Amino acid sequence: MNFESYSDRGVLTAVALVNALTPGEAGGRPLALPAVGAERTALAEQAEARVTGRRPRLDPAVVEGLCRLAAQLRRVFEAAVRGDEDAAARRLNALLREYRAAPQLSHHGGQRWHLHFHSPGAGHAVGQAVSCATALAAIVGSHGAGRLGVCAAEHCDRVYVDTSRNGSRRFCGPACLNRTKMAVFRARQVGAGGRAGPPRGGG
Repeated sequence: MNFESYSDRGVLTAVALVNALTPGEAGGRPLALPAVGAERTALAEQAEARVTGRRPRLDPAVVEGLCRLAAQLRRVFEAAVRGDEDAAARRLNALLREYRAAPQLSHHGGQRWHLHFHSPGAGHAVGQAVSCATALAAIVGSHGAGRLGVCAAEHCDRVYVDTSRNGSRRFCGPACLNRTKMAVFRARQVGAGGRAGPPRGGG
């Protein structure tokens, strides 16, 4: 499954912001969101750098806007995992209304005309909100909310968008997949009295 290039960035940004800026668990460990300050700013900047390859400099107001957006987006993923596609769609529609999505063609920095989902005067956090909400809405509308996931590994609630051909992804990344495989292997080994062989690769 392939997404249009501008939507790709919105999808990747949504995942990066939720995983960096919402508390919970990650890879088997508790994950707390730092208090307002340099540490929280660094997390927001790192999240965006994972998508663009360039680390922006964000002021505190923008960081707080991104944290609020991340919490809103997490609720979309959680509704999708519950199988409540109606709730996921309603939340995305609410985000599109709140942040005043305004699709239009734009060109800047020597680029060719391309589609933006927010007005040129929108601030950074608003622009990211519209891009993320529109990209996720396109996925839900075209492929269903089942493509939005929360990691199935124990003690991890980081999110992902499933781009696999058959929609079979269940983990946020290889580390949680391997951790789960090892836990299953150890459980089987105990059940077999220690006679089981080592786990094999595969997804």
